[in-house]
Amino acid sequence: MTRYYLLIPNVEAEWQAKPEEDRNALFAVHEKFTALLAERGHTILWGYGAVLAAPSTAVTVRSSGVTDGPYTETAEHLAGLYVVESEDRDDLAECCRLLATVESAIEIRAAD
Repeated sequence: MTRYYLLIPNVEAEWQAKPEEDRNALFAVHEKFTALLAERGHTILWGYGAVLAAPSTAVTVRSSGVTDGPYTETAEHLAGLYVVESEDRDDLAECCRLLATVESAIEIRAAD
């Protein structure tokens, strides 16, 4: 069984501009996604989208010191993640297509 991290990027300004009904619709797709994973034998270890706080609340630690904000200055930031165990990365990717209908992208990264 391999552990995968499903990373969900987002653009904070776009999220802030979404009406509540659009946010609720997005959360409904996350619920369908978690059910689909269970149906197909993938095990969610942690997640349910694991919505992270806004990048403006982040603190970045480097050898040179500590700074407020995310580690990079980009439009996209890590908005959420799932930690999943699976024996079939291809099927996991197929399941992620459902989530990609409401998120900009899903990055699937295996843990070493």
